[in-house]
Amino acid sequence: MSQHKDLQKLSVAGLLISLGIIYGDIGTSPLYVFKAIVGNHTINETLVLGGVSLVFWTLTMQTTLKYVVITLRADNKGEGGIFSLFSLVRRKAKWLIVPAVIGGCALLADGIITPPITISSAIEGLEPLYPNIPTVWIVAAIITILFIIQQFGTSLVGKAFGPIMFLWFTMMGILGISYIAKMPVVFKALNPYYAYQLLHSSSSHAAFIILGAVFLCTTGAEALYSDLGHCGRSNIRISWIYVKSCLVLNYLGQAVWLMQHNGQKMDLNLYNPFFQIVPQQFYYGGVAIATAAAVIASQALISGSFTLISEAVRLNLWPKVRINYPSEQKGQLYVPSINWILCAGCLIVVALFQRSEKMEAAYGLSITVAMLMTTILVSKFLKRRKVPSYIIGTFLLVYLVIEGTFLAGNLVKFIHGGWFTLTIGLFLFGVMWCWHTARKIRNRFVKFVEIEDYFSILQELSEDESVPKYASQLVYLTSANFDSEVESKIIYSILQKQPKRADVYWLVHVDVMDEPYTREYRVDFLVPNKVIRVDFKLGFRVEQQINLLFRKVVEDLVKKGEVEIMSKYTSLNKHKIVGDFRFVVIEKVLSRSHGLSFFESMVMKVYQQLKHLSLSEERGFGLDLSFVTVEKVPLMLSNPEEVVITRMN
Repeated sequence: MSQHKDLQKLSVAGLLISLGIIYGDIGTSPLYVFKAIVGNHTINETLVLGGVSLVFWTLTMQTTLKYVVITLRADNKGEGGIFSLFSLVRRKAKWLIVPAVIGGCALLADGIITPPITISSAIEGLEPLYPNIPTVWIVAAIITILFIIQQFGTSLVGKAFGPIMFLWFTMMGILGISYIAKMPVVFKALNPYYAYQLLHSSSSHAAFIILGAVFLCTTGAEALYSDLGHCGRSNIRISWIYVKSCLVLNYLGQAVWLMQHNGQKMDLNLYNPFFQIVPQQFYYGGVAIATAAAVIASQALISGSFTLISEAVRLNLWPKVRINYPSEQKGQLYVPSINWILCAGCLIVVALFQRSEKMEAAYGLSITVAMLMTTILVSKFLKRRKVPSYIIGTFLLVYLVIEGTFLAGNLVKFIHGGWFTLTIGLFLFGVMWCWHTARKIRNRFVKFVEIEDYFSILQELSEDESVPKYASQLVYLTSANFDSEVESKIIYSILQKQPKRADVYWLVHVDVMDEPYTREYRVDFLVPNKVIRVDFKLGFRVEQQINLLFRKVVEDLVKKGEVEIMSKYTSLNKHKIVGDFRFVVIEKVLSRSHGLSFFESMVMKVYQQLKHLSLSEERGFGLDLSFVTVEKVPLMLSNPEEVVITRMN
């Protein structure tokens, strides 16, 4: 933990790690941005200078001002990302879950398109030398290997990411300078007038297409905020100065090469401006470094997707799935189900679009939506920080206009490929929304009773030797938020389903906190040495290993002499043998009911299918299955109809 904190402070190591983790996506954009801006147009000064100007001001307004300056302030105990931001503001308004879920789904959809487009753009750099090279198969092979190695953890290769990305950005800056030196006048393109001139001189349809292409330069901006917890605000802000400088120099260098071919109509897929400014003697090295940077960009998106899903599971926005921790590195996790879904999605993209220029049409739409959602949530965060209303209003107005315009530009590409990421995003949204809504429907019908009314009978049952002892220590997981309540189903399980005599009854409640790494507990002795409640307060990034956490709590209580867990059986007590523990998990089964609307019925049917695919409650809470009893009880959604039947004799 201390080492992690050290890396968040401004340091050379922190800056290097920032380069390796954060800037893969935005750092590889020069591979395809200018190619997308020029497209099939004849190269002319207005197009080239206006293109550079739009890229520069997009990086300045969108990435620098919105994310680096403003959004990085919204840190949740050092953590960032759209769900961390949602956790900070969710108590302000219930509807904020909508932009949070939409933004999360859009980021996941982006994770499916980023690896194919970045790796394809790099590998296609070999085509001028090897026209018949099977780029599709090479890209598919690299993507497959990348997803296979996820299960082993990436901490070992991750150490090389920083130096490789430093080399990549330095190379881009030097290549840019080498061409800028031939035409220094290109710096005039940084004047916003040229951006205005390009958009003003183009038809509205052409202007939106150009904006859709320009937006690709800032698609990785969300990663700056998502990876706040790994690198720290200071390291991100300082390293971004270097990264932006190298990016702008490279774009200016590409602009010079394009200006040298003014008036020509070139096949930029074959003559990619990025690779055209690479010296011939260094060409292979340039392609190799570009490919390494593309793989690192893909890795960052994959790791980000794993973190996003793990947070969604803790916040009850995604079905419980298996999450592995392949290394000791903080934040390093592996979600098998998501890994193979992303892998399949990436390979479908490669098979469907085959070339990077066709993938450009599918790229950008989902991430624009994610940025819009972040804008809404950040405005709520600023309000929470008591920022003056006129500043919040200006922030909202400026960025809703900018991102709304980019969204319109990306929607123009809908039929050419934007439909793909939108379809993926809508599917993911459907899963999250159904899971969240079904949980609310179920909770509506969970009946709670006052536990105090049952203290005496529980005490009598515990001492009633005519009832066979079920377990020495009996543990129930409860969803009751107040220690004065308990689900009626738990009382039914103890007293009626099969009377369960135990020396001590434990009630365990897990509360997911708005902070990321909180790990606290509270103990209430409702009936001393008979009924004990333990409330765990766990951060939304903490693994819910209830088995281990509960054992630790019991050990602490025993050390302090607050509980007695020795077996009460005479033969075992004599030898100081600890009594047995048994967990009971009550699974609420949906009964046939006419008490739901058509919409709610459909949601519950989807929920049941998702439940079959997800981890069981006991596995999701990390319980030892050899000490768990699962009881299925009907979830009565309406009172049963009165039955009339006549006796014949």
